[in-house]
Amino acid sequence: MWSIEDSRKLFASGFFGKPIGIPKPKQNEFDVPIILDLLEGYYLASKSQIQVMRDGKKMSMQALLKICKDNVFQFSEKLLVYTRLRDAGFVVSPGIKFGADFAAYEKGPGIDHAPYLVKVSPASVKMTATDIVLAGRLATTVRKQFIIAIPDLEKGQVSFLGFDWWRA
Repeated sequence: MWSIEDSRKLFASGFFGKPIGIPKPKQNEFDVPIILDLLEGYYLASKSQIQVMRDGKKMSMQALLKICKDNVFQFSEKLLVYTRLRDAGFVVSPGIKFGADFAAYEKGPGIDHAPYLVKVSPASVKMTATDIVLAGRLATTVRKQFIIAIPDLEKGQVSFLGFDWWRA
């Protein structure tokens, strides 16, 4: 988003995007554009909060969806989970540095730490016990709860399965 004023407004409205060159912005006082990832961009475009332009023309949602599906593994599943989390009031950011799909904040980056790491796992994808233990150990190390989000595209629903780790 090239307009700095629009970037600030969008960032302030829910921590959308990342100000270029600022790894951990705490407020919307920055003088650089923001960059949106494809999930954020599609989500915001679907809510008519932004328009995505290409060669000076507004892109259709179908054209944008094709780009997203071509570039993001399990885009539809991840979008459904992202949408459910955002619509429930969470601030959602990429969780790749934690080995998850998303980190979910209650207030926002720089204000609080993300209490949840979310891994999107369609019911058709098998997770081994080792996968769960590895994810859980990582989540525990960074003091976060590990959540598996199981999207059902046909029903438009998401089931969330949370893990708490106990020491004996």
